[in-house]
Amino acid sequence: MNGTKILGLALIAVAGVATSGCSSIRESRGYIVDPVLTSAIQPGIDNQTSVAGTLGRPTFTSQFGEPTWYYVSSTTGRKPFVRPRIQEHSVLAIRFDGAGNVISADRTGIEKVAYLSPDGDKTPTLGRERGFLEDLFGNIGAVGAPGAGAPQ
Repeated sequence: MNGTKILGLALIAVAGVATSGCSSIRESRGYIVDPVLTSAIQPGIDNQTSVAGTLGRPTFTSQFGEPTWYYVSSTTGRKPFVRPRIQEHSVLAIRFDGAGNVISADRTGIEKVAYLSPDGDKTPTLGRERGFLEDLFGNIGAVGAPGAGAPQ
């Protein structure tokens, strides 16, 4: 009877290890959001120096228009051998006026994420299609031919 109990416990342990290998993998990327710090940014009170001191350097800044700092955070999850999916996503956009004072702090979430699906695995090009033999033998005679860039 002891042998069957040990065998049963061993099977339960093996099943536990096998199912834990199928659990999802979570990865955080970008800015790590602290709700207390992000809610502390107040328009009209804070400026670029205080925002940098509170939140740190932004993920990226605007290149045109009003100065805007973006803090981007994303958490992806995936099961083993499967493409990752975005589970959580947030963007904190802090806009500044010309003097460097905070105008607004806008938060957006996963509803603004755009999913792109490429059209196939080939890029369409203009021109004629080359066959296998043309690809293989197409440059024979072109190397060193007059007008092909060879020194004269």
